[in-house]
Amino acid sequence: MKKDGHSHTEFCPHGSGDDVELMIQKAIQFDFTEYSITEHAPLPPAFEQDYAGARTGLTEASMTLSDLPAYFKKGRHLQAKYRDQIKINLGFELDFLPTQLAWTRDFWAEYGPQTQDNVLSVHFMQGTASKFWCVDDTAADFKTGLLDFQHGAAQTLYGQYLRALLVAVQTDLGPNAPHRLGHMTLIKKFQDYFNLPTEFNTTNLALVDQLFASLKQRQFSLDLNTAGLYKPYCNETYPYSDLILRAQATGVPLIYGSDAHSIAEVGHGYHQIEKFV
Repeated sequence: MKKDGHSHTEFCPHGSGDDVELMIQKAIQFDFTEYSITEHAPLPPAFEQDYAGARTGLTEASMTLSDLPAYFKKGRHLQAKYRDQIKINLGFELDFLPTQLAWTRDFWAEYGPQTQDNVLSVHFMQGTASKFWCVDDTAADFKTGLLDFQHGAAQTLYGQYLRALLVAVQTDLGPNAPHRLGHMTLIKKFQDYFNLPTEFNTTNLALVDQLFASLKQRQFSLDLNTAGLYKPYCNETYPYSDLILRAQATGVPLIYGSDAHSIAEVGHGYHQIEKFV
């Protein structure tokens, strides 16, 4: 089985605008047998009061609530149209926001039963001014909101992100909630820009082991996401190779995710990681 468990669509405001049907056609051409459409779930409207940083980190982070009917309609149409060629799963990449749990649970209670495959991710972390900042929007916001908040201590920042992932995995979001953790080292997206450590220290590796134990206990899989290979200041998979081996040794299932936001990105880096999946 050749599966892509993490991809996006024209409903993503920070994407390319490419039609998801053309992305699926490329996946078929590349002999994928299963393809998960996991568009960024809408953010809670009240999250705006918790957020700081560039507006793009908020306004372009996800699809809108008003897009949901069209998203489900198109996804179901494609499932039916291509059912004899590829298994298409329809779902979301859901942001874990600890200040918005009631809204998230209500959203999931309504829309979760309509999905087949989902990813749980952390794109926002609390930082400067006790506000949430986007981890992967701009290098300037990363520095001001997160790195400066930890006084430039990268390993401390890495640990903060790993603890946020632990809380996300251990929080009950209700039935049909995601059971795959997305890009667990997204916090390293700007590592080369700021000359940050490329590996976790001993303290953070202990947190990684806690995280993997929790994933296994809660029957989560892990997104083996190749998008970082093509980010100009990351240049590695999420997670990086040593952590991939560590996850395998722990027995955490690894699922390839291109995290494609365009036709060109479908299948990106698959040959680099196929031996792990």
